[in-house]
Amino acid sequence: MQQENQLNPIHFNENSINLREELEKYMFYWKWLVVSAVACVVATFFYVRYMPNLYEVSTTILVDDSEKGGVTELSALENLGLLGNTTASLDNEIELLKSRSLMERVANDLQLNVQYFSQGRVIESEMFFKTSPVKINFLGDDITLNNEAISFSITIKSATEFEIVENNKAEIHAFGDRLLTSFGPIIVTPYMVDEQDVEKEIIVKISPLKGIVENYRNKIQIQILKNSSVLKISLVDEVKVKAEEILNNLVAQYNKDAVEDKNLIATNTNKFINERIEIINKDLLEVEIGAEQFKTFNRLTDISSEAGLILQNKTEISKKVIDISTQIKLVNYVADFIAQNENELLPENLGFNESGINESTSKYNQLVVERNRILRSANKQNPVLLNINSQVTQLRDGIQQGLVNLKQSLEISLRDIKKQEDLFNSRIAAVPKQEREYRSIQREQQIIEALYLYLLQKREENAISLAITLPNAKIIDTAYGSENPVAPKRSIYYLGALLVGILLPLAIIYVLLLLDNKVHTRKDIEQVVKAPILGDIPKTKSERKVVVSDTDRSSTAESFRLLRTNVDFMLSDRKAASKTIFITSTLAGEGKTFIAINLASVLALTHKKVLLIGADIRKPKIAKYLNIQAPNKGLSHYLMDTQLKVVDVIEKVPSIKFDILESGIIAPNPSELLMNGRFDEVLAYGKEHYDYVIVDTAPVNSVTDTLLLGHHADLFIYVVRANYLDKRMLDIPRLLYAEKRLPNMAVLVNDTDFEKGYGYGYGYGYGYTESETKKPWWKKWQH
Repeated sequence: MQQENQLNPIHFNENSINLREELEKYMFYWKWLVVSAVACVVATFFYVRYMPNLYEVSTTILVDDSEKGGVTELSALENLGLLGNTTASLDNEIELLKSRSLMERVANDLQLNVQYFSQGRVIESEMFFKTSPVKINFLGDDITLNNEAISFSITIKSATEFEIVENNKAEIHAFGDRLLTSFGPIIVTPYMVDEQDVEKEIIVKISPLKGIVENYRNKIQIQILKNSSVLKISLVDEVKVKAEEILNNLVAQYNKDAVEDKNLIATNTNKFINERIEIINKDLLEVEIGAEQFKTFNRLTDISSEAGLILQNKTEISKKVIDISTQIKLVNYVADFIAQNENELLPENLGFNESGINESTSKYNQLVVERNRILRSANKQNPVLLNINSQVTQLRDGIQQGLVNLKQSLEISLRDIKKQEDLFNSRIAAVPKQEREYRSIQREQQIIEALYLYLLQKREENAISLAITLPNAKIIDTAYGSENPVAPKRSIYYLGALLVGILLPLAIIYVLLLLDNKVHTRKDIEQVVKAPILGDIPKTKSERKVVVSDTDRSSTAESFRLLRTNVDFMLSDRKAASKTIFITSTLAGEGKTFIAINLASVLALTHKKVLLIGADIRKPKIAKYLNIQAPNKGLSHYLMDTQLKVVDVIEKVPSIKFDILESGIIAPNPSELLMNGRFDEVLAYGKEHYDYVIVDTAPVNSVTDTLLLGHHADLFIYVVRANYLDKRMLDIPRLLYAEKRLPNMAVLVNDTDFEKGYGYGYGYGYGYTESETKKPWWKKWQH
């Protein structure tokens, strides 16, 4: 335990996270981060360079949502019943402004499905027809034009000629010519052609109208400003002039609809009054002719003097009879109109003494107008329409019942007054029959004349109402857009590109590290294997397998010198003069032969006698690594041939400071050969004649040869190659150490990469080398 503590003086909390260590794992790949960030920024630069600029255009309108729907200057006309009684809900008005039918009229008016593009060097840029050098006049069927996707190009050749290319067929024509195309006849006229437009190519694209309408409906944004009746309508588009035209046309179409809706009541009232005037005019003419004939037949001039006093009292009664009779006729006219026109607007303010009928008529007309407006953008099953229809039916029934009740009331009043009139008539029985007949004719004439004059007055009032109808929205600011585009936000794109350029490789590195199950550092081994760790052998770029010499001060050479010190420490409790060191690994390719050769070299530098035995007789590599000719006889020969002596198979190479006992030929039964007892004689000879015997054995996970020979070792060096061995394979050395199946076992980490900057960060050389080790840029701040 003491050896373990001194060889591994640093102990980490296995549950702790070393932030610097985690950062250094990623900073090792800083070059990839820089390359990725630069690549993303450069790609974004070219991407946003050719992105079209988007401009925001907005207009503000004041929606009339007052109860009277008018302005204060017209309040004097309210008593005449000339102003409507509509209540505009802002939410309803917003939906009307965004309705498909309204936007479709705007699209048809401005031909939004016909787009003009100027061909640039890389991309096309859109123009509005008001800024295009040419204008296309379509003479064909609108159905074909609005439902097909068509594209053709026009190249201006001169101020009078152009070239049109359609379906890869080019033709030259003069401006104003009538051309026959696949989608119908067209006429191309110059709009703003100048010398700079010569050879300019204009691409015309015709899209289905339905898609264009839906696109702009979704792009239109409407918001209520500061809890008022002011609406801000905004639109973001590539062409600022086009967006301004769309918004201005949208408001104009909206106001046009509102004016038409408000005029419906007055128009229907005017129609009703004209029809009544025509009928009453005929009745009045007949009565006047009858009075004229009566006076002519009876030779009458003035018959009022005989009943002056009686008639003076009777005059008031007659006035009442006239008024009531007028009301009854008016009731009959209106009742007939309601019965004959079920869904039409009703005439208003006809002078009924019953105020309830006037109010019900006004509300009925409001609901009919509102239903007709909503019906343009909704189907008949809409819950709002069903609710309005129910209210209209109720009001209509209520008006009809009110007219019936009013007529009955007037008839009762008329009978009572006529009774009083009969009393006066009995008092004037002496009045000639002619007087009574004439008064009857005269009364009828006065009734019809009063109604005629009344209707003439209402017709003039209704004409005034038609003349002063105001639009529903007052334009506060016409459509306007700034010259500065609102998109793309290039700084945001660059920032996003920089973040993506950094985060994307970081994510890839994170996934790779997450999936990486290789051993990289001493810490990875210490977390599983509790055996002493002799040191780290760094990765070497040299092609030479022997990296230790008298003059070599590289980090790899220094690591073997440190390994020599640690080996001596591990063998310090061994009393024998000669020490036997076995070297093995989990898998082939972890560098145990490389370690064995260089460990022998560094021990030989201290003037010790060293014997290197290639006990991996299945896969010999020592001769190849030392770049020498393989001997004729080796360990396998000695184990098979009992006539050979150990000294016969030991080779002394002048250029190498230690002796070698090569593996020899690959035997068919290596395990049986190693167990025949001859290998013990080799070790006995080595201990007798050498200070160190280093045995290069086979990997423990592949064959059992090493475990068969392990009891002869004074020290077992277990080589673990970094960035090569799977961490799951560490369970093998863990169990071997825990079960003490390999005596005095210690771990050596081979092929570590200190340039990655994570792990313990140990290096070799300690500044004593002739050239300073180059540090990564992120470590240069350290002292």
